[in-house]
Amino acid sequence: MSSNTTLTSARQRAQEQSLPYAGAVTPIEAFELLQSNPDCILVDVRTNAERDWVGKVLIHDTQHFAVQWSLYPGGAQNPDFLQQLATITTNKNTVILFLCRSGVRSRHAAKLASETGYTQCFDILQGFEGDRDAHGHRKTVGGWCANDLPWLGA
Repeated sequence: MSSNTTLTSARQRAQEQSLPYAGAVTPIEAFELLQSNPDCILVDVRTNAERDWVGKVLIHDTQHFAVQWSLYPGGAQNPDFLQQLATITTNKNTVILFLCRSGVRSRHAAKLASETGYTQCFDILQGFEGDRDAHGHRKTVGGWCANDLPWLGA
């Protein structure tokens, strides 16, 4: 699927669901966008602890960034989120794919970034780990890991 076709599908999802940001992509679509568009970036909004202990996506460093949505320990919202995002890109038209564990914090990040003028914010549906399976474990149902996309870690 081409980058334009993927973005069109993502925008249609946003329209159908009345999302307050540009769109939503599956993990596979996100990976395809990153592969086909070197200007596209992924911003992992999980905590540093999650990336260290659970794992992280394995993509080119020029496309992979981390800005915590909430802080560990305690879970308080990162008061510097927007300032840290601005250090990654000053181009408000950059395609930004937001990733978290299961797709909740990434939605919040895409919404906030959109509200402050970023025009191409996309949530990665299902996140890095996806939903819990019948045994309560993640990484097997949906998400970056279960789709066998490149990742590194625990």
